[in-house]
Amino acid sequence: MTTLKQAWVIVRSEFHGDRWKLLWALLFSLLFMGYFAALSGMVIDDTLTGHDKQLLSDVLMVTMMLMLTITFSRRTMKYISEDSYTRMLAYMRALPVPVAAILCKRKLDTLLAVAMNSTLFFSLIYLLSPGIRAELPPASYLAFAFTWIGYSLIVAGMYIIIEFSVSGVMYFWIISAVMLLALGMSGLVYLAGGNILLATVAVSKEWGLLSPLMWGALALGVLSLQLFSRWTIHRLKSRDLV
Repeated sequence: MTTLKQAWVIVRSEFHGDRWKLLWALLFSLLFMGYFAALSGMVIDDTLTGHDKQLLSDVLMVTMMLMLTITFSRRTMKYISEDSYTRMLAYMRALPVPVAAILCKRKLDTLLAVAMNSTLFFSLIYLLSPGIRAELPPASYLAFAFTWIGYSLIVAGMYIIIEFSVSGVMYFWIISAVMLLALGMSGLVYLAGGNILLATVAVSKEWGLLSPLMWGALALGVLSLQLFSRWTIHRLKSRDLV
């Protein structure tokens, strides 16, 4: 059995063992993404029409970019109090599957989360934001969405190696530092007179699905995921879960 098939068997067994898991994940994602899509839509409209909310638009989009890879479940919400990530890793290490299959399963979880969250988030933004509909036709908006998905994949591999390397409490502090660093970079771009959102909109509008920014972000995302996966394999083989 190939690594991918082994990983998919684990994913399917999780959903069969808890048939409500997918429903709850979808519900939490719908509530979370719906709220932030409505808020982001209003701010994006103000930014596109020239109002002075350019920093806030970048802060919201960068925050959501960091959140697209997260599955909103009970395990995720209790990773600090119950150290649920470490417990789940210990359970999977006890299964008769290679370490590569465990990592592949985690990457499948990430891709499923990105697919679900980004579909909800960007679909709702397009529905709720008349400004972005006027600015970007469907093909250009797809380029815009996939560009931000590419940004998200760039940090996804880093999330996985941190999750598999440290306890829940340490994971929280490291991810908080990553988020503050990303938001700080948004602030620096703003102080330099730039805006990440407007730059992405401009490139997507000009190039559509041929956008070099979109393809570059997606390529870097895949490369980042694969590089971090190699480092994670070595970490998984040596981490003491006791």
